[in-house]
Amino acid sequence: MKEDFLRHAAMDDKTIDQRILEIFRATPGGIVSGEELSSRLKVSRTAVWKHIKSLKDLGYRIEAVPSVGYRLVAVPDLLLPAEIAVGLMTKRIGRQIISFRETDSTNETAFKLAEEGAPEGTVIIAESQRRGKGRMGRQWESPPGVNLYCSIILRPPILPLQAVQLTFLSAVAVARAVEETTPLVPTIKWPNDVLLSGRKVAGLLNEMGAETEKVNFIILGIGVNINMEEGQFPADLRYPATSLRMETGGAVNRMEFTRAFIRAVDNLYSAFMAGDYGVIRDEWLARCSMIGQRVHVSYRDSVVAGVATGIDDYGALLLNLDDGRVERVLAGDVSLV
Repeated sequence: MKEDFLRHAAMDDKTIDQRILEIFRATPGGIVSGEELSSRLKVSRTAVWKHIKSLKDLGYRIEAVPSVGYRLVAVPDLLLPAEIAVGLMTKRIGRQIISFRETDSTNETAFKLAEEGAPEGTVIIAESQRRGKGRMGRQWESPPGVNLYCSIILRPPILPLQAVQLTFLSAVAVARAVEETTPLVPTIKWPNDVLLSGRKVAGLLNEMGAETEKVNFIILGIGVNINMEEGQFPADLRYPATSLRMETGGAVNRMEFTRAFIRAVDNLYSAFMAGDYGVIRDEWLARCSMIGQRVHVSYRDSVVAGVATGIDDYGALLLNLDDGRVERVLAGDVSLV
């Protein structure tokens, strides 16, 4: 697995780079002397210069003001841990953030890190993916610098059968983040798509490491089309797709969206851990556009049709069939009739 590493940060153990950025932001006028940085960070002036250079290499614009000090002028349009952490204030999610310029798949990276013992709440973000993973073996298109490609490691004390409940948590979190950062109102399509104007703007893929009666970890995989433009979508997409930019007509701040999403996951996961899955399920149902509608569900070579009435506690879509029976659908592609 070849990965282009960008940055790693734990919010409880801040790096010197993070602390330098915090000092810049907290200083009136924004100019800080090298001597002050050296004193506050308890490192040499040479070390300060090296860390300033490291931040510049990432794309931060930092000016040296002769005989005065340094000034932060602009931050790069990269989803860097030090920037995401600003004002995040979460309990579990995002306490540790790892970012890559490029990786094969954030889910694959997260799965490997989870197997190696990465703590719950670790967030893995990439600017682009070579082999982004979608449902049923499909590829998630992942051009650089425009979207959110993210995976989150969770370690809930639940049975494997309950793991699917966290897919609905992810969908609700994306919907909340969309509403917080744009004027748009998304809908949800079973099992794991978020839609705008009937077009897919986000997809979710959860993966699990488990034993027969125990979940070791769950990976929440999230892809959200934020600033992707129409020409960046492949021509052979299975379903129509869109982005927040295409729907609003202007660029959306990726950093603000990412923070909003992580906070939403943190809040919903806290509710889940407190036993309030019913609240998450109810919000998912309220946002699901297909409830009460007649739908087709296709899976491999079979098709079933009926009226979607809800989901059960294990994530199955409940269909009222024409003969009066209720069918539990566990997998498939859904379309409105």
